[in-house]
Amino acid sequence: MTKIRVGIIFGGRSAEHEVSLQSAKNIIEALDKNKYEPVLIGIDKHGGWHLQDNADFLLNSSDPRLIALNKSNQDLAVTPGQENRLMVVSSKADANIDVVFPVLHGTYGEDGTMQGLLKLLDIPFVGPSVLGSAVAMDKDVAKRLMRDGGIPIAEFSVYRKEDNINFSAVIRTLGLPLFVKPANLGSSVGISKAKNEDELKRAVDVAFQFDNKILIEESVEGREIECAVLGNENPMASIPGEVIPHHEFYSYEAKYIDENGAALEIPAKLGEQEVKLIQELAIRTFKTLELEGMSRVDFFLKPNGEALVNEVNTIPGFTKISMFPKLWEASGISYSDLIDRLIQLAIERHKNEQALKTSA
Repeated sequence: MTKIRVGIIFGGRSAEHEVSLQSAKNIIEALDKNKYEPVLIGIDKHGGWHLQDNADFLLNSSDPRLIALNKSNQDLAVTPGQENRLMVVSSKADANIDVVFPVLHGTYGEDGTMQGLLKLLDIPFVGPSVLGSAVAMDKDVAKRLMRDGGIPIAEFSVYRKEDNINFSAVIRTLGLPLFVKPANLGSSVGISKAKNEDELKRAVDVAFQFDNKILIEESVEGREIECAVLGNENPMASIPGEVIPHHEFYSYEAKYIDENGAALEIPAKLGEQEVKLIQELAIRTFKTLELEGMSRVDFFLKPNGEALVNEVNTIPGFTKISMFPKLWEASGISYSDLIDRLIQLAIERHKNEQALKTSA
């Protein structure tokens, strides 16, 4: 049997570079080698593409604080319109692939940019396409679409660098404490919790270091519930899980570095109706934002039973402490089977797109 060559693209110019390396390591280990042949493509922090050696593509792979992409002298060039779509510059050898699994968290990977390139190259790829990726990445646009779609969300305000923020007015409108977030970033990078006006000002300065547009959100008292979604036209939702942070909130440190940073309770201790509510809202959100393949939908479940959608991750973490694979494992799909399904969903979508007419 001819193996399917899977280009696993990881690293990138995002602030989530190191998280991507951890996720890629786990995906490569879980890939069914009898069915798939991995082609490792590392993108360094300057945006350079490199063909990586399967044996030693990472440095300090067991330490999330020191993990790094190993150097490679095999630079890659993209060749649009060619059957062999990637070329090793140093040797002019082909590195053709059948499908791509982009494991690129955050900007320049999860925001529609990589998806647009892969569409131009006519290569099937895992996860949402251009529109869904771009929309879900921008928390402002995503929240407005969800609000218009009748999906409950927290109150928020949006500001750009040139705006003169009236901090006292923000506090009067949204109350305290507040969360400040870059609009286009994930993994809690650049997010701060502010309990007074001075902390709010500092939090705004931090968020603007990562994006030119930020959100200031009300703080919601409630349980942090997460639900994974899988599929194309007919998506299905996993059983929900609960994140119980040991830090003040579910920070970058708690998600990816400190294994004791949060307790993950899977399944979450929820009633039957609460489970149904979360799953239905997760699928509605997935469809509202034009998503495909996979996503993880994060909620706040308030004491009165109301569920608010916090955000959506279109390339969720695949580290050993990440919720997305854990939720599906608890729902009856093993890590290896999950990777297989995601690849098959990518190929299926590409075939459907190939069947569309491109001329009148």
